[in-house]
Amino acid sequence: MRGTVHVVTPRDAAFLRPLVQPGIERGHRGQFGRRMGDTTPERVVEMTRAQLAEGPRTAREIARVLGGDEEALASAVRAYAPIVQLPPRGVWGKGGTARYGELPVALETDPSVDDLVLRYLRACGPATVMDCQRWSGLTKLKPVFERLDLLRFEGGLFDLPDAPRPDPDTPAPVRLLGEYDNVLLAHADRSRIIARDFPWEEMLAHGRYVNNLLVDGMLRATWWLERDGTLAIRPFGAIPYDEVEAEARATSAFAGSGDVRFEPALPSSA
Repeated sequence: MRGTVHVVTPRDAAFLRPLVQPGIERGHRGQFGRRMGDTTPERVVEMTRAQLAEGPRTAREIARVLGGDEEALASAVRAYAPIVQLPPRGVWGKGGTARYGELPVALETDPSVDDLVLRYLRACGPATVMDCQRWSGLTKLKPVFERLDLLRFEGGLFDLPDAPRPDPDTPAPVRLLGEYDNVLLAHADRSRIIARDFPWEEMLAHGRYVNNLLVDGMLRATWWLERDGTLAIRPFGAIPYDEVEAEARATSAFAGSGDVRFEPALPSSA
């Protein structure tokens, strides 16, 4: 999905992969299509299966056997072959080389896109058609939304009839998100959660993986771990420091030293 590694059950992999396959292939062709030479997707799948039958392999190891543009063919292995990334790629605080094995179940031959939309809304609703398309990489989902028994709200939002919907005045708690959290990525209109004047470049930290922090459901700060385990926070505008610090200390106690440091806040026009 969107070329990102997801943790799913084998059953869900068998259901999801055929549905999102067009988007995965579209992304591969857009970046590497002209570099594939004479190697067909069918050849990639055939060689990948043959290699993985002998044991785990990296995508580049399989690409070398195929011969040709190694980077493009390694991408093709991930795009076309039904494979899984084997743990552990790395352990806490350390990286590692991604190695792959065959998907241990057969892909579904006729998975239901209706079921995909219903499951999406169960997790992420209320949402728009474009939100679901951004999340899944699929297109032309409007007819699916139209034929399903869904509630409709202002702004083109849909939801399941029996889904819980808190009162609009319910405060959203402070949340420290990871760098690629779906909350930030899977919206077509991200202005509902990210201010249009959010200064992305200024909110980064040199040499660190920068994550995101929500206050009352809006992106209001970035955070990262220093090498000594201190959790650093750079606010954007005014934030409730006591609430943020309490949540940050809980995260830092798990992932770092337990210490929290606030950087000077950047001004907001809001």
